[in-house]
Amino acid sequence: MASERQARLADRIRVLIAERLEKGLRDPRLGFVTITDVRVTGDLQHASVFYTVLGSDEERASTAAALKAATGMLRSEVGRRLGVRLTPSLEFIPDALPDSAGHIADLLREARERDEAVAGLAASASYAGEADPYVKPREDDEDA
Repeated sequence: MASERQARLADRIRVLIAERLEKGLRDPRLGFVTITDVRVTGDLQHASVFYTVLGSDEERASTAAALKAATGMLRSEVGRRLGVRLTPSLEFIPDALPDSAGHIADLLREARERDEAVAGLAASASYAGEADPYVKPREDDEDA
């Protein structure tokens, strides 16, 4: 029961924060932010908000600072619109998933290139011995 409530609350918090960020904050440091996930603790007292930022490392750092500065305002707005007795505290965490996905895509591309190189070598390869290595009876043995 509690996990279902956690999931509903986390999803609602994600939507509310995303809507608020879409309207914009009065902070020029805020970049193009996407809220990827929200996880709420079992006691519903703390919410970890995972986000990604499109741009350079400097833009990511300035967006992190802007979100940290706006945490109180975002929490009060979430609390007002959620209608729960206790508003969970918010913690903004940069999501490492896009970086991991990029790394995995690079590894898959490298593996594909290696497979193509091996396939190229195999196409021009010849047998080390005979083409058919299995022993067959000689025609002489059949006559005897």
